[in-house]
Amino acid sequence: MKNLLNEKELLNHIKDLTAIPSPSGYAEEAIAHAGRFLEEIGVEYKIANKGALIATIQGKDTNRHRLLTAHVDTLGAIVKEIKSSGRLKLTMVGGFHWNAVEGEYCTIHTAEGKTYTGTILLHQTAVHVYRNSGEVKRDEDSIEVRIDEVVKSKEETENLGISVGDFVSFNPRTEVTESGFIKSRHLDDKASVGILLHIMDVVKKNSIDLPYTTHFLISNNEEIGFGGNSNITPETVEYLAVDMGAIGDGQATDEYSVSICAKDSSGPYHYRLRQHLVELSKTHDIDYRVDIYPYYSSDASAAIRAGYDIVHGLIGPGIDASHAYERTHISSLIDTGALVLAYIQSDLV
Repeated sequence: MKNLLNEKELLNHIKDLTAIPSPSGYAEEAIAHAGRFLEEIGVEYKIANKGALIATIQGKDTNRHRLLTAHVDTLGAIVKEIKSSGRLKLTMVGGFHWNAVEGEYCTIHTAEGKTYTGTILLHQTAVHVYRNSGEVKRDEDSIEVRIDEVVKSKEETENLGISVGDFVSFNPRTEVTESGFIKSRHLDDKASVGILLHIMDVVKKNSIDLPYTTHFLISNNEEIGFGGNSNITPETVEYLAVDMGAIGDGQATDEYSVSICAKDSSGPYHYRLRQHLVELSKTHDIDYRVDIYPYYSSDASAAIRAGYDIVHGLIGPGIDASHAYERTHISSLIDTGALVLAYIQSDLV
């Protein structure tokens, strides 16, 4: 399976995706980018009312379907208030800690389509002025955006066209190292979206016949909890989320293999499907880790909560420093892609 994957093409997909701002609720351009690529390779797709993309490759069995999903939406923020100083207060989009974005460059996206750059800072950043700057709690009241424009008042910021409700995206700072790491914000889950786009390309280029009609859902609201709980065909019997594997103390997941989730905060994933993924990994010499993610949920678990009668599973590349400045290794991306490719050619469980 691995010999069919192209590292350069896979990394290019991920780099292209991370360069496109797409906080949950503002992911149209990232979805459009995926759509343009699918048109190039000849894969049919449609855009759902909620904005997600659903691509379909017909299989031999059209009565029972598979669905795989990855989400293109990311963490971000929205302007909550324009302060009297002209700086901005933010409200979070998605679940992260303010210290994870403190000091980050950002872009403000106005309703009129203009963009302005800025920096996310603690109000009391200057240590020469604020003796307790290191002790201040990082929250909505202390964090602000310093806009890279000459503004000294609320009115001057408003005159730029910036207003409450404007989206704010975080600079991804994507880099690929000579040692094989890719480090960037938003590898959760643009790494997996890149994998699915590459897999669809591999299937088309190699004229691979799939045993079952297979849908690839690029969801756009996962970070806020409901990205993949709709647009599931009645024929779908198996649903595999491809999302990041969580790394930390007590975790089995690493940056060099595919992570297969046994359980997250929503409960256990389908046991037979999990074992099927393990056996596929063993058969195809894919390095894998089975793990439990304690503070996590996925589009697959959202579909289960929505009441769908499906077999659900979760795999993904191991991502270090989740919801901050993330990193993984090309070997993890390749192992994940190889398992996806083996899975979509296998029998249902």
